[in-house]
Amino acid sequence: MAKPQPRLQIPLGELAQIAEGELVGDQQTIISGVSEIDKACDGDITYAVNKQYVSGISKCRASAIVVPLDVTRLDRPMIRTKDPYWSFAKILEVFSPEQAQPDPAIHPQACISPGATIGEGVVIRPFSIVEDGAVIGDGTFIDSGVHVGSQTRIGSQCHIYPNVTIRERCLIGNNVLIQSGSVIGSDGYGFVLKNGQHYKIPQIGSVVIGDRVEIGSCVTIDRATIGRTVIGAGTKIDNLVQVGHNVEIGENSLLVAQVGISGSTKIGEGCRFAGQSGTVGHLSIGPGSTIAARGVVFKDLEPGSFVSGFPAKPHREELKIIASLRKLPDLIRRLGSLEKFVEGLRRK
Repeated sequence: MAKPQPRLQIPLGELAQIAEGELVGDQQTIISGVSEIDKACDGDITYAVNKQYVSGISKCRASAIVVPLDVTRLDRPMIRTKDPYWSFAKILEVFSPEQAQPDPAIHPQACISPGATIGEGVVIRPFSIVEDGAVIGDGTFIDSGVHVGSQTRIGSQCHIYPNVTIRERCLIGNNVLIQSGSVIGSDGYGFVLKNGQHYKIPQIGSVVIGDRVEIGSCVTIDRATIGRTVIGAGTKIDNLVQVGHNVEIGENSLLVAQVGISGSTKIGEGCRFAGQSGTVGHLSIGPGSTIAARGVVFKDLEPGSFVSGFPAKPHREELKIIASLRKLPDLIRRLGSLEKFVEGLRRK
């Protein structure tokens, strides 16, 4: 049985430097773990990002807390920072468990074509397949059960988790993370009706994924019919997202769980799609736009749009509609009373 790893012992002053924050309190306070604010114990560091969390600190047992700059006094050491979420993320990196490096790095039960090119420091776990002409960059980790199709190129320092399928002729950038069960380069959904039957349109394009993209579990990104489906650098995609063929997503966009993007939609940089939102096909979404949860876009959006609803409309307008709908039962009752009153007058 493997021995548990000893807990780290890090001075708070060192963590404050890593978090790029201002330390208030004893810099020699030893931190040995991270925890949620309501579960923290002695030796832990936690975070409070707003007044609601700060108000509950008195009951917290943590030895130190990461707080916003507007917090000036606490009953224990604190790291004050303009961005507590980011600062705590940097601290979490310190306490993240190190991944064990397997030996041998290329498992004998991995199936690698002699025509594939494997970079330096690559790890390929058992039951993975790398087909002819594929290229895997330096330092990339291919976990168990991954299929890398022919002529596909994967950049350096990527991590491909178990049971991911990356089909033929796809291009994956550097520092890309793909979680378990996702499929990159599946056929786009293309059919034409001929003689009463749906005839499949060959999908001969590819998928191009930029650097620093993260793709959650069970995501499907379809290859283009012709040309490319593109995921811009720095984009983060949550679990259970569907991206159709020939879609282009700009850099640093966010797609939350269960988003669906229909084919040939063009999405600008820095766009945000909240949970279960989506688009119909062949649209243009301007840079910096936000589609609220369950919003469905049916027409092009100007840059910086903020829409919600079905069909999606300006968010303030949708809120007014929702507020009006809540008044509907009362309005119906009042209308019924008014009808009875008018009927009484008519009879008189």
